[in-house]
Amino acid sequence: MTAPAKPRTLFLTPTTDAFRLATPALGLVRALQRAGHTVAFAKPVADSTFEDGEEDISVHFARSLCNLTVPEPISLAHAEDQIRSGNISTLLEDIVALVEEARGDAEIVVVEGVVPAEDHNLISDLDVAMGRSLAAEVIAVLSGKSGDVDAIVDAARDVALRVNTAVRPLAGVMIGRLPDVSLASDIKVALEQANLNFPVIAAYPVTQTLNAPRLKDVVAEMGCNIRYKGGLDAARMEDVVVAARPPEHLVKLFKPGTLVVTPGDRSDVIMTTALAQSSGMPIAGLMLTCGVPLSPSLDEFLSARFSDLTILEIEEQTFDAATRLAAMDRRVRLGDDPRMEVLMDHTADHTDLAALRLDDSGDATVHMPPPMFRHRLIKDASRAGATIVLPEGDEPRTLRAAAICVEKNIARCQLLAKPADVEAVAKSHGITLPAGLEIVDPDEIRGKYIEPMCELRKKKGLTPDQAEAQLEDNVVLGTMMLATGDVEGLVSGAVHTTASTVRPALQLIKTAPGNSIVSSVFFMLMPDQVLVYGDCAINPDPDAAQLAEVAMQSADSAKAFGILPKVAMISYSTGTSGVGADVDKVREATAIVKEKRPDIIIDGPIQYDAASVESVNRQKAPGSPLDGHANVFIFPDLNTGNTTYKAVQRSADVVSVGPMLQGLRKPVNDLSRGALVDDIVYTIALTAIQAGAEKA
Repeated sequence: MTAPAKPRTLFLTPTTDAFRLATPALGLVRALQRAGHTVAFAKPVADSTFEDGEEDISVHFARSLCNLTVPEPISLAHAEDQIRSGNISTLLEDIVALVEEARGDAEIVVVEGVVPAEDHNLISDLDVAMGRSLAAEVIAVLSGKSGDVDAIVDAARDVALRVNTAVRPLAGVMIGRLPDVSLASDIKVALEQANLNFPVIAAYPVTQTLNAPRLKDVVAEMGCNIRYKGGLDAARMEDVVVAARPPEHLVKLFKPGTLVVTPGDRSDVIMTTALAQSSGMPIAGLMLTCGVPLSPSLDEFLSARFSDLTILEIEEQTFDAATRLAAMDRRVRLGDDPRMEVLMDHTADHTDLAALRLDDSGDATVHMPPPMFRHRLIKDASRAGATIVLPEGDEPRTLRAAAICVEKNIARCQLLAKPADVEAVAKSHGITLPAGLEIVDPDEIRGKYIEPMCELRKKKGLTPDQAEAQLEDNVVLGTMMLATGDVEGLVSGAVHTTASTVRPALQLIKTAPGNSIVSSVFFMLMPDQVLVYGDCAINPDPDAAQLAEVAMQSADSAKAFGILPKVAMISYSTGTSGVGADVDKVREATAIVKEKRPDIIIDGPIQYDAASVESVNRQKAPGSPLDGHANVFIFPDLNTGNTTYKAVQRSADVVSVGPMLQGLRKPVNDLSRGALVDDIVYTIALTAIQAGAEKA
């Protein structure tokens, strides 16, 4: 990727005190990171809601979710004092220094302005002064909540006049909280008709799910007593239902994330809600009003049979409680990382970086940020259009991941399971089955693979009866579907062992031409870049030739996913400092790679710190082509590789994607039995990309 000719500063300024800037600012950071730019973030002056010693919400999430080093902002009170006392020049110097500290070597720094509170003009003037002092490209953030196109255009005109008279012309606008994303095109047309010649950089809608606070934040703000905790820690309030109607009408209003508000003596409503929760409807909770406690008999019954239901108590009347809930501030709270992560991705998905004229060639890069890796993973998988079979089709995590993949067009997924079983699991876990999700009954297709399987295993003397028995295993069945070309990839392992997934592949798929072994890599999503670790799952103790093959396979895998490989052959010693069979094996493997693949940047034997830390590399391995910037780490054996990947994953809280198998004729990938839904989605995407490469 070609960097901009000079560092860029993008300054976000608000147009209303009702719209905080954390989501648009960090969403823009996420979009830039996805595109492969090195990005920094600065919030020079904290918002009015944060006192000295408290962490600003934008700074908090920039650190925790964007993995950026962000200086502490200046307090708003101090900034206002400086302005009122005539020291604005000193204040602006401090702000410039803070932004430059944040920038470091980044190509682009996103700077968040200040949302006005009490003295609107004072803060607006400060925003203009900051933009000018930073020589920034100013982006105005508008609220589209009203859905009134004319009002949005008027707001854009006002901010353009304010900015254009003080700084450079407005670089563009970001419009959030639109009731309907289709309004974006209407706004663009209206801006052109009004001769406002600046681009719409982002226009994104709001949904109930995106706007849902944690239930525990509702409890804190409302001052509720917690009668039964249930699923309080994980629940979110997407909707509020005031239960004033009979139960037969109430059940029609239930949907995931509903908080039911009712007086404590409405036992019919309480029981209806509890039964809905136990039947699989993920109710957020039940709020009992009017200070009326549960009757002792109902209390005893609920505690024994419905412990998963969160029940809250409040003294207020039902109407008053519902009114406060409707007016509640739904902005993201500190610590609500999952919601902010979704909001950032949502904003990034609706951001048009082309409007900023940023060059993104899409070439391989040594330094691959995790957001860019994840973005390319999904984009490239979608482009591949592969069909992936999932033998564990009725496993809840696998089912949810498959639904996501189909909804996002990541891959065409085939679930091996009884349709009735899949529908039951979907209903009990609140999973909506998208139209394109294929469910294949294993019993209806097993017979067609008996003869092909016998043919593939004829040298082993496999009989039809033996083949039929083995095909009762859905992993074997899925592998045969892959072997015969009915699908293009397989993902399994949510409830099966690695051996159960890999063994059929070795027997039926076999290795690709030019490969003598199958190996694996993990993509380690470190805070600032993606590293590739191999082999951490398959080969216990490869010899020198096999280790060289692992290195070449891993380098090719890295390059296939946009990472320019710099390969470190890890050992307990660096260069010629060590002797013995173990280090000699690594030395020989390195020599084999250099001879067979002179295009690969490689060094070894080398210690991990010498491979990954520039200063240590200069001291221990002067002249190494890695320069302390290795991104593909090849471990000498499974004991070392598996231990290292798990130690890094757990101790540094790093997401690892994989293991991705290498060297097979067709793509088969294994899951950890502790895999989360996102892990499965990314593994399906990896498999789809591998399948696309096979077709190319």
